[in-house]
Amino acid sequence: MSSLQGKKIILGITGSIAAYKAAMLVRLWVKAGAEVQVLMTEPATHFISPLTLATLSKRQVLTNIHSGESWNNHVELGLWADVMVVAPLTATTLARLSYGIADNIITAVYLSARCPVFFAPAMDLDMWRHPAVQENVQRLQSFGNRLIPVGVGELASGLVGEGRMAEPEDITGLLEAHFTASYDLAGKTVLITAGPTYEPIDPVRFIGNRSSGRMGVALADAAARRGAKVRLILGPSKLAPAHPEIETIRVETARQMYDEAVRCFPDADAGILAAAVADYRPAQVAEEKIKKTGEEMTLHLIKNPDIAAALGKMKQPGQVLIGFALETENEAANARGKMQRKNFDCIVLNSLRDPGAGFDVDTNRITLLYPDNNAVYFELKNKYEVANDILDAASNTFNKTMP
Repeated sequence: MSSLQGKKIILGITGSIAAYKAAMLVRLWVKAGAEVQVLMTEPATHFISPLTLATLSKRQVLTNIHSGESWNNHVELGLWADVMVVAPLTATTLARLSYGIADNIITAVYLSARCPVFFAPAMDLDMWRHPAVQENVQRLQSFGNRLIPVGVGELASGLVGEGRMAEPEDITGLLEAHFTASYDLAGKTVLITAGPTYEPIDPVRFIGNRSSGRMGVALADAAARRGAKVRLILGPSKLAPAHPEIETIRVETARQMYDEAVRCFPDADAGILAAAVADYRPAQVAEEKIKKTGEEMTLHLIKNPDIAAALGKMKQPGQVLIGFALETENEAANARGKMQRKNFDCIVLNSLRDPGAGFDVDTNRITLLYPDNNAVYFELKNKYEVANDILDAASNTFNKTMP
């Protein structure tokens, strides 16, 4: 039986060409046994007929707060739903939601909703990448709402890139995962490191890497939703976790991340080291901006403290420690060597050779390696689903280490 059986779902549809995918969403959810209430903005009705969606959902489609002489009670709708999904979400409605502008049925219901809210943006490549749009996405996430990552492919404009609304099957899978999520980490404290570190050269320049922090932030949100108390040590990243109860500790350098990790790990049941920590830092940091004085400039680098090795030595019976390895050659052998040296219970192997994996993308493809030479291979997934695969490994390891 589907986890959507008996669930009450609000689907908000805004004025994007991707609105045609809403028919498949409604069909999939109704087939799975859910009750679906469709809400549409007026522009959305130009892309797909309310009659089509009413027929599929077997409920009247609401396009305004009032219909003739009757009032469509947005407060009741917000209380009725188990989950609200806005798909597709245009840049215009994204801005309205992020700033609480209640001038249509979707925004009014959103502001009244007490249920989890998922949003699936759909727009052209340049619109999606615009700083105003990205700021609104982050703002909406900061309220605890769940972003359904955009896809990559051909767009309505003819351009190819990010901005496609996620496919109905993928959105449905996320909802099913949401409703089947257990609280297997309740009572556990999970320490997660995420993002890059920046090692200053002078007040202007630094040594860094391309990590966005997406994987670690997804791990933090997923762990919190599974009942864990989460401490997230986050390097310089534009992202922030959505779950309101996550304790986020912001750091800049590897040394700062090391100090916080060593401080927090003794009280943790698990540590998941997803950060891309700089191995080296400049031996001297100039107090003033270094001026260009010649054809060459030599930096003397010294090794940063090894967070993984330190926590591996500190690890006590019953604690679980999971690390990451991003490799480009001899991948499994290098990852297994790292797992042994750092005393990990499991290591997450990423390969930069895999399309769709690596830095600053919404997807990942991982292999989980264990000290007993077992390996579990996964297909390419969005990072929230990957996060739950990793947390499943942590949960299983807890069960094995329990006395």
